[in-house]
Amino acid sequence: MAKELKELTKRSVNYSEWYNQLVVKADLAEQSDVRGCMVIKPYGYAIWEKMQRILDDMFKATGVQNAYFPLLIPKSFLSREAEHVEGFAKECAVVTHYRLKTNETHDGVVVDPAAKLEEELIIRPTSETIIWNTYKNWIKSYRDLPILCNQWCNVMRWEMRTRLFLRTSEFLWQEGHTAHATREEAEERAKMMLKVYAEFAEKYMAVPVVQGVKSETERFAGALDTYTIEAMMQDGKALQSGTSHFLGQNFGKAFEVQFLNKDNKPEYAWATSWGVSTRLMGALIMTHSDDNGLVLPPLLAPIQVVIIPIYKNEEQLQQIDEHVKPIQDKLRALGISVKYDNADNKRPGFKFADYELKGVPVRLVIGARDLENGTVEVMRRDTLEKETVQLEGIEAYVKQLLDDMQQNIYQKAVSFRDAHIYECEDYEEFKQKVKDGGFFLCHWDGTEETEARIKEETQATIRCVPFGVEQTPGTDMVSGKPAKYRVIIARAY
Repeated sequence: MAKELKELTKRSVNYSEWYNQLVVKADLAEQSDVRGCMVIKPYGYAIWEKMQRILDDMFKATGVQNAYFPLLIPKSFLSREAEHVEGFAKECAVVTHYRLKTNETHDGVVVDPAAKLEEELIIRPTSETIIWNTYKNWIKSYRDLPILCNQWCNVMRWEMRTRLFLRTSEFLWQEGHTAHATREEAEERAKMMLKVYAEFAEKYMAVPVVQGVKSETERFAGALDTYTIEAMMQDGKALQSGTSHFLGQNFGKAFEVQFLNKDNKPEYAWATSWGVSTRLMGALIMTHSDDNGLVLPPLLAPIQVVIIPIYKNEEQLQQIDEHVKPIQDKLRALGISVKYDNADNKRPGFKFADYELKGVPVRLVIGARDLENGTVEVMRRDTLEKETVQLEGIEAYVKQLLDDMQQNIYQKAVSFRDAHIYECEDYEEFKQKVKDGGFFLCHWDGTEETEARIKEETQATIRCVPFGVEQTPGTDMVSGKPAKYRVIIARAY
C-alpha cells in the first residue's frame, strides 16, 4: 500500500491526474466497459447513500414527496418545448427497436428490422416532459396545487469527454418537479430549494458555495431563471454543484396543463425543477482531499472511526478484542459508525495507509502497552496529527473530535475560497490571472457578445450573478460599456 500511495500524483504536479487516480485508488469508482459510463463501487456508493438520505429528509421537510416516472420518453414529447429540445438534442440516446434476433450465421445477434418502434423513445436526459405530460392528468383545479414531487433515478446524456463523477454519460441524481398556482409560489419554491442545496453543501459536505442566478446563455434549457450554487475546487476552478430552475409556464403551456383558478378561470400551471447529482462526489473529493488520499467530512464518511490493534500474539489480540468491544458499543450508541479491523491478513502499516487513503476521519490504535496504561493513540485525518489520550471517556473525546474536524474542514475550505476571490476591472490583468484559477468579481454589461468573447479568449464563463454581494454600477472591463452589476467569472468543470 505504501508503494501505491507514492504513485498518487501530487496535486501540485498534475491536479487532474491526482483526481483521476484518487477516485480509483480509494475504491470509489472505476470506468465501465460501456463507453462513458462508470461503476460506483461499494465504498463510493456508501458516501452517495449518506448524501441521499440527508437530502431526502431535507426535501421532505419542505413538503416534497418522492415518486417515480418512466425512463423512456416519446420523442414527440421532447419537441413540444422548443428551447428544451434544442438544449438536449445533441446528448440524447434514442431507442429505435425493441427486439434482437440471431443473425444468419448464428454467431451473434442483430436488430430485428421487423421490431422497429412506431415512435422512437429517448432515454431520459431529464424528465420535465414526461412529468408534465403526467401532471396534465393530475391538475384540474387550484385545489390540486401545489404538486411537489421528487424522484431519485439515473439519466443518460451522451457525453463525448467523460471523467468519473464529474461528467459521465449515465449518472445518478435527484430531480424535483413542482407545479404551482401562481408565479410567486413557483419562484419562491425555486429559491427555497437552492437554499436547501446550499445548506447541505456547507453543513454536511463542508463545501462553501456561492449562490446566484445564471446568465441567460448559461441557464437551463426551457427555464426563465436558473439559480445555482458554485463551489471552488483546490485548483481554483468552479464546479456547478446544484441548480434550481424557475420554468414559468413554459411546460404548462407545452403540455396543456391548465387549472381553474379561484376566480373559476382557466390558467396554466407554473413550474420549477431542481437537481443535484453524483457530481457532488467530485466536489467532495476535490475540495478537501490531499496528496495522501481522501479527506472526508465526518458527517458523510461511511466509516467515521477505525480501530486497529497492535499485537504480538493471539493472547494479546484477545485481550485487546475484549477491551475494544465496549468502546465500539459506546461509540455506536452516540451514532458514530465504527469499524474494528482485527483481520490478521494485513499488517498494521498497510491498514494505516489504506484507511488514510480512504479518508476515514479518526483512527484509534491500541496495543498491549496501551492496555497497561489505559491509553489509546488517536490520529485525525484532516491534519494527520496524532496524540495519546486516556481510554476512559474516549467516546466523548471522539465525538467532540469529529465535530471539531467537520468545522475545521469547512473553515479550511472557506479560507481557501475567500483567498481566491478577486475584484477585477482590467481585462488584460484578468486574462493573465484567470489561468491560475479563482473567482473573479467583474462588472458585466449584460450582453451575450461580451460573454461569448470572454469564453472564447479565456475559456472562462460567467458562473452567476452572486447573491449577497453589494451590487454597484460600473464599467464592463471588456466592452467599456456601463454595467449594472458584478458577476463571478471563472474557469469551470
